[in-house]
Amino acid sequence: MDHNPLPFAPTEETRMLQDLVARFVDKELIPLEPAILKREAEGKGFKLSEEEETRLLARCKELGLWGLDVPEEFGGANLSLSALAAAEEELGRACVPFVIPPDSPNLHMMLSVANSMQRERYLAPYAEGTARSAMAISEPGAGGDPAGMTTRAVKDGNDWVINGRKIWVSNVPRADFIILMARTGDGKRQEGVTAFIVEKGTPGFIIEREISMIGGRKTYELVFEDCRVPESQVLGELGRGYAPMQLRLNVRRLQMGARCVGMTRRALDMMADQARNRVTFGVRLADRQAIQWWVAEAATRMHACKLMVADLAAKLDAGADVRMEASMLKVEGTEMAQDILDQAMQTFGAMGVTKELPLQLMHQQVRLMRVYEGPSEVHRSAIGRRILGSKV
Repeated sequence: MDHNPLPFAPTEETRMLQDLVARFVDKELIPLEPAILKREAEGKGFKLSEEEETRLLARCKELGLWGLDVPEEFGGANLSLSALAAAEEELGRACVPFVIPPDSPNLHMMLSVANSMQRERYLAPYAEGTARSAMAISEPGAGGDPAGMTTRAVKDGNDWVINGRKIWVSNVPRADFIILMARTGDGKRQEGVTAFIVEKGTPGFIIEREISMIGGRKTYELVFEDCRVPESQVLGELGRGYAPMQLRLNVRRLQMGARCVGMTRRALDMMADQARNRVTFGVRLADRQAIQWWVAEAATRMHACKLMVADLAAKLDAGADVRMEASMLKVEGTEMAQDILDQAMQTFGAMGVTKELPLQLMHQQVRLMRVYEGPSEVHRSAIGRRILGSKV
């Protein structure tokens, strides 16, 4: 008799990786939370100190937590996106700004289209964790509509000259290069969008301003004034940058969904512990129906979201069209985490809204997530149009 494996059951390799990352989070990241929370509360930024980051990176190398989804040719473990999602879930349990190098979305975009020169000059050091990158898509007039971008690159001899603005770009000061999306054709909407690699320090590449976001995050507005890059900096095919950009966005949405599961796990654990131990008016919170329902709903939505993460990861690994699944996960993951973090904060009462607990910081960061990589409303409209067959 044949015995089929349970659907979405993780492999032994994935289970081992998740256990390893869970121990790393418990032993290395969560102990840093008081310092991170104090730093952010005092207005000193949501960031690791240089010493803290150096120690964490060294510990990652010791544990083999490096380049998890990087191909073997670049020294990585070549793990599936399903395995990566398991690692991201565990990282989501800590409110510490740390990513196991390299950040995967830009990695997968470059892997899909980089030529041999770009693989050697940019992809290899990025995959090894010795170079950093940023992604510039959104514009002041087209934040939630990347197909409506107006930044333009015009051919001049063997160079491209770029003019335009980008906004809400993360990681800019530390990035060695950015992947910039610009329009190169006369077509409308998705047609004629091309990706360019622009190195730090390129004349005409200006960091216009730093923008403070909630949750201690920083983004940047960039200006490109006659920014000249050689033909060799075109990433992928001319005028066909939209599809690899979508791949990058969908990998990010997978990461976000997994991280939201991790944050929800943390919130549920804290809420349950508080409910068991807190007594009001002679009754434990755990014995109040309102709290019981919150916990039940949290566990149910988290279970459903984990299945959505597993489904999207498996389909991405198989190279399937995942626009629908990625949009669904982006909406449900972020809204689930925000709802449950809010209920966890309410369970703690006044303590829940202090800056001494991680709940409020996670709540603010999830609120940001509902906007970047596509607002919830845009994703809902996209889902509806695909189901209804609308061409709008």
